[in-house]
Amino acid sequence: MSYETIDGGLVPVKAWVHGVPVEDVARKQLVETASLPIVWPHVAVMPDVHWGMGATVGSVVPTRGAVVPACVGVDLGCGMAASPTTLTSADLGDDARAVFEALEEAIPHGRSDNGGPNDRGAWGTIPVEVSARWAAMAPGFERIGMPRAADRAPRQLGTLGTGNHFVEVCLDETDRVWLMLHSGSRGVGNAIGSHFIALAKKRCEADGVTLPNRDLAWLHEGTPEFSAYVEAVAWAQEYAHENRRSIMASAVAVMARLFGETRFAIVGPEAVECHHNYVSREDHFGESLWVTRKGAVSARTGQLGIIPGSMGAKSFIVRGKGNADSFHTCSHGAGRVMSRGAAKKQITLAMHESDTAGVVCRKDADVLDESPRAYKNVDDVMAAQADLVEVVHTLKGVVCVKG
Repeated sequence: MSYETIDGGLVPVKAWVHGVPVEDVARKQLVETASLPIVWPHVAVMPDVHWGMGATVGSVVPTRGAVVPACVGVDLGCGMAASPTTLTSADLGDDARAVFEALEEAIPHGRSDNGGPNDRGAWGTIPVEVSARWAAMAPGFERIGMPRAADRAPRQLGTLGTGNHFVEVCLDETDRVWLMLHSGSRGVGNAIGSHFIALAKKRCEADGVTLPNRDLAWLHEGTPEFSAYVEAVAWAQEYAHENRRSIMASAVAVMARLFGETRFAIVGPEAVECHHNYVSREDHFGESLWVTRKGAVSARTGQLGIIPGSMGAKSFIVRGKGNADSFHTCSHGAGRVMSRGAAKKQITLAMHESDTAGVVCRKDADVLDESPRAYKNVDDVMAAQADLVEVVHTLKGVVCVKG
């Protein structure tokens, strides 16, 4: 058995955490989730697990007849995309700094001021191709009705965001260049997630439901609120998908301009994309369940996924092994080992510069909360989930643009 069992709730918690640290506060959250009467047959926990706002990051929560919005979170549809290219490290040569600067300029991110002081990281003038993507999504947005996100949603499509979102240029084990990125549904996903978490709290309070934690309030299947939530999350997942497609298109345009279209191209059939904050209807253990993955990736037999490390570590393209106990799931990354506040207090610039040696990335104090030491050792994380996935490619970042 490669998982450990955490007891204390109504159902077990099965955690793939051998050899990786797990905070006590995260264990407490997991037991609280496992205490909900709608959860069945167990909670699955990935090795990148850590405390999260509302519910634990790195968890898989299957439910009967209801969904807990906090177990999906607010960065709805957040996920990864990666594509190999026709370039090698020899093609990059000494141009890594130029690549970094061109990507930062082309893709709005947390330090960009295109959108003005109240919406940093958005487009100032929305590109024509982004407007076309938004036009296709606008009817769905009108249907789900999120007026407070109406101004930002079109201007944030095709933008990176902040925190742990990034665009990387990587090298695989054969010296081939890959483009890899991490982003989600931006402000509109946050608005949707926050709205329905608050709505679930009100509904449970009105129904007199006793909860171990107010954030773990749920919406019952068959109610208008539940149907509205499922539709809104599905739309946010599509927005996140289009966001990644647009960012990748911007990155491809940068690389083609810098290296020439005759040398640079995406190797299409090997491209990978995966969500890691979402809800889906799935069959497990003989029942049809609602499965929420918060910081976790679907890893069915043969299914490809992406597990990124930190700015100075390796990342992995993986193939799922279809482990039933994990609900066919693997981790979504290395996982935080310290909070952002703790990282900024404990990690020095000298540490950060040493840990990111060989990577062209930000080396300033504002990115210390994303420094490698803020994360678990990704090799330990991979070892803990050896029965969940197998490694297809190992990637090492040489350029990293953070949000």
